[in-house]
Amino acid sequence: MPHPIMFSDDDPILARVRTIALALPEATEKVAHGRPTFRCGKMFAMYGGGEKGSKVRRDTALLFIPDPGEREALVQDQRFFVPAYVGAYGWLGIDLAADSEWDEVAELLDASFRQVAPKRAIAALEEK
Repeated sequence: MPHPIMFSDDDPILARVRTIALALPEATEKVAHGRPTFRCGKMFAMYGGGEKGSKVRRDTALLFIPDPGEREALVQDQRFFVPAYVGAYGWLGIDLAADSEWDEVAELLDASFRQVAPKRAIAALEEK
């Protein structure tokens, strides 16, 4: 039985995340577990998810793989949370709103992308 779709294509926050994520070299979008995921071979971001250890759903959250050197600082920031399922693998989440700091979101997506992208995609990113 497939997962139910847990997002709306006309969500303006998702539209902004999509624009940033899909601008990265070779990035693609695929719906998995009912949510949009962004990949470059491997998944580097997901839109929406739950919080680890609770039943709280965060439908406007961005789940991402933080830069290992910045993970501890991000965990200390109240805006970030450990997501269900992927949190065990080092992922973090941040709940987004229309007034989010979109330069920061772009930096988080860039760092996450660099954790999984092949060298050719990272080289293409650096040529931009």
